[in-house]
Amino acid sequence: MDQGFRNAARDAFGSYTARYDGGDERIALKIEHTYEVAALCERIACDEGLDARDVDLAWLCGLLHDIGRFEQLRRWNTFSDAASCSHAMLGLDVLGTELVHFTDNAAWTPLIRKAVAHHSDYRLPVDLSDREHIFCTITRDADKVDILRVFNQSSCDAVLGMAPGEFCHGRISDTALVGFRERRCLSRDERVESLDGLLGTVCLVFELEHRAARAAVCERGYLEHLLDAPFGLDAVFANVVTQDRWNEVRAAMRAWESAQG
Repeated sequence: MDQGFRNAARDAFGSYTARYDGGDERIALKIEHTYEVAALCERIACDEGLDARDVDLAWLCGLLHDIGRFEQLRRWNTFSDAASCSHAMLGLDVLGTELVHFTDNAAWTPLIRKAVAHHSDYRLPVDLSDREHIFCTITRDADKVDILRVFNQSSCDAVLGMAPGEFCHGRISDTALVGFRERRCLSRDERVESLDGLLGTVCLVFELEHRAARAAVCERGYLEHLLDAPFGLDAVFANVVTQDRWNEVRAAMRAWESAQG
């Protein structure tokens, strides 16, 4: 791997994020998330047998995947795409002026833009080339894996915009539970109750495409911790139906982990 290239890209990312309030927990969260995703992209790319230059490219896709989040928070004070704009599309706008500070490899530009544009899509476009597809799936898998960590280590206020007291009174919708029982990711429209975002995060593991991503989830204990202590809180809910549904989720996901070997 080209450490000189990576050091320059880290410096460029640091210069970019220095424009925003590093004292805001949400900014700090996204900076940490970015570096974690980049490292996971490297791991997955290596496991897939990509050559050194393509591993560097996968790492850079991870470094840039959420670059739109910082402007999103500054403009709208939220990470909710529904309440603001698509952070992926905003990321493409940012890259229009900022990408030159990260790489001068013109052949990489369309691949990076595809990975950024589609990293949070419910489904990837069907017309991607094989090369576009591999970088998109690596970036998406790495992002999904680290979202599990974020839901463990960050506060529910920073991630879901609710206080701990609200969290314990939250609900899981019938719609989201159907998606979970079908063992698939949830679309944004299926997240209608306050805890559907939490359930949707659990569902991310169902559609991980790369072996190294699934292995990382199990090795790091992200899923286990999320099931028992989301946001570091006891998974004890005031609503009986919610508690029953969460118990179902826990049992099913422990079985999923066991099946990974």
